[in-house]
Amino acid sequence: MTDQMLDTVRVTLEGQIVVAFVLGIYWHDIHTSLFTGLVGAALTFLVVVPPWPFFKQHPVKWLPSQTSLMGSGIEVDGERVS
Repeated sequence: MTDQMLDTVRVTLEGQIVVAFVLGIYWHDIHTSLFTGLVGAALTFLVVVPPWPFFKQHPVKWLPSQTSLMGSGIEVDGERVS
């Protein structure tokens, strides 16, 4: 599911780049091209970044870090630094 969603986002961004490029060439205006690309990127950002509830349906269980298992501290050359 995640791979399909990322492919969709990638294709959407590529499509936005092509549309911005074509509009910029058609109107001979770099500002139109940049504005179209920025608006498309902002819309994609609004769709992808917020923590939508359907992303939280199946959370990933991460393993605990080694430092939390052993306690805090850094070991250098066999000696604890902190």
